[in-house]
Amino acid sequence: MAPTSSSRAKTKTGSKPLTVSRPELLANGSDGDFRAFVHGMLAFAARLEAVRDGFASLFGLTGIQYTILISISHLQSEGEVTVGAVADHLHLSGAFVTTETGKLLRNGLIAKVQDLKDRRRVCLSVTPKARDLLAELAPVQVPVNDVLFEFLTAEQFQAIGPLLDRIVSCGDRAISLLEFLSSDVARAGPTSGSAALDAKPRSRSRR
Repeated sequence: MAPTSSSRAKTKTGSKPLTVSRPELLANGSDGDFRAFVHGMLAFAARLEAVRDGFASLFGLTGIQYTILISISHLQSEGEVTVGAVADHLHLSGAFVTTETGKLLRNGLIAKVQDLKDRRRVCLSVTPKARDLLAELAPVQVPVNDVLFEFLTAEQFQAIGPLLDRIVSCGDRAISLLEFLSSDVARAGPTSGSAALDAKPRSRSRR
């Protein structure tokens, strides 16, 4: 009897379906290493965000506001900084960056100047107040970042840097695919399993 698609999707450890199918991500037909890899990345991402939020809290800012502020500061040394440049740098939408820079402007941390050559463009810059705050943060920021990334050698750091744009791009494509497949599931209606789960809350609500 030919194996069914269900049996092919089972791992060697039991009946759990595989969560990935690319051979590069499987070890002896198991996705165990892949799952450990994903969970490790999630754990590190949570800690990276916690550190970022900790830096931001010293300014009374949100994490993303701090990220935008320090990005403007660094991009400013390379030339004019527009909302679009910040959005591209951080892989965010221009509308979102516009909203958050408005808050930084009201806090006196950035300035907006209209480009005299193209009045449709607005250039961003950090204010002296923001430069002072970032300078005060450095004695905390430097040792924390050193510890956060002490697992990387110079060679590893140079190797992983160019991969980040591809990593983010794959993430964007995965989200789009998830939304597309989820819409198909929604249009198909509830499965028998989800219908059974939904039945329990409804029966309790009638009591």
